[in-house]
Amino acid sequence: MPILRLKAIRNMSTEERARKISDLRAELARLKTMVRAGGAVENPARIRNLRKTIAQLLTMENEDKVGIGKEEEKTARKSGGKEKKT
Repeated sequence: MPILRLKAIRNMSTEERARKISDLRAELARLKTMVRAGGAVENPARIRNLRKTIAQLLTMENEDKVGIGKEEEKTARKSGGKEKKT
């Protein structure tokens, strides 16, 4: 189960994303430390989910900086996922 859905990430402000990224990175560091110390992690798949969610947050943040994403998403939905080549 994903930690955050893409719709929720898109609706976040820049400050909320930054705060969420730092929280998730702290949790990921804690889990990695537990694994390195030889401790048993309750849910090992959580590490992968954290990494994936952090990557999604960073991707959305970069798309906002560059100015892509929302415009392309709207045109893709209107055309049924098929974009015309000109």
